[in-house]
Amino acid sequence: MTPVQFQAQMKRKEIAPAYLFLGAEGYQRARCRAALLDAMLSAEEREEGIARHDLGESSLAEVIDDARALSLFAARRVLLISNAEAALPRQKGDDDDGDGESAEDGAALLAAYLKDPSPGVVLLFDAQRFEFEGDERKKLERVGKFYSAIRETVEMRRIPAEEARVEAKALALKAGVTIEPTALDLLVESLGADLARIAVEIEKLSLYAVGGRTISAEQVSLLVPEARATTIFILVNALGRRDRARGLEILDTLCREGEYLPLALTFLSTQFRLALAAKEAGLRSAGQLQGHFSKAGVAMWGSRAEQIYQTMSRFSKNQLERALELVFTADRDLRSARPDDRIVMERFVLELTA
Repeated sequence: MTPVQFQAQMKRKEIAPAYLFLGAEGYQRARCRAALLDAMLSAEEREEGIARHDLGESSLAEVIDDARALSLFAARRVLLISNAEAALPRQKGDDDDGDGESAEDGAALLAAYLKDPSPGVVLLFDAQRFEFEGDERKKLERVGKFYSAIRETVEMRRIPAEEARVEAKALALKAGVTIEPTALDLLVESLGADLARIAVEIEKLSLYAVGGRTISAEQVSLLVPEARATTIFILVNALGRRDRARGLEILDTLCREGEYLPLALTFLSTQFRLALAAKEAGLRSAGQLQGHFSKAGVAMWGSRAEQIYQTMSRFSKNQLERALELVFTADRDLRSARPDDRIVMERFVLELTA
């Protein structure tokens, strides 16, 4: 089940006796939890109707006992159970403290409870330690298998960049923040499309935007710590113009801001590689570039495509190949014994603008 489907169920008051929130995405998780509480409890009922458990400190048996217990003060109750992964039996290689058998017993107790759940009680198991992508997927599948008795599982997957941009625009409108499209793109990109972090930063920007002030990309780069990518993109533009003085000036800015220079070089490498691939594919617009890379499975959105298109326009094919050779040399030097990262990057700028 997706978070959207879950919220639709809550609006229809179709409430199951237990739910499992699976995955690390935080923004949709908070919205779904709020939707469940709104559907189950009024504002007056929440103080007595909400019970919290942490399976790192409590056992599943204790949770089931609480669910079975009758409350004199609340006709309906919601049990919020965090750290759901802690209830799993230990695997080979884990420190064995004898809890494996009790974990299996807990799963059996949960399955037995769900065959005859307490009326007016909802259990919400929250497993947010692992992601759906990468090596953690198998761990997440193991969590899902352990809680297989729970029929309603809500998958909290990372939100794609385009969907995050739409939601960020809605958040800005709700907060009364007027933000330029390029600034919004920068905010989403620099925060990795993490809506929980985007929501926090928009709340901060709303304090800066008091009085109807419009938020620009430059202001986002100054106010949002993770938005340093815009400074690196300005460096790419300076290198494309062969503006050595400006390139060294921006490099000085990155150093003063404490930018990790190997990371800046990685961004430059990605920018040059994608621009070279776009030039070899004969792409002639940002729209063609976005469609081409999206079909190839490379995450690409409007502002990112426009950045790469500008880089492709400023460099010839030979210049891009030369730039990648210099990136390789600089990366090798950054990994070896050297007096300072800044010296390596200054040499990179000097050679690229020669």
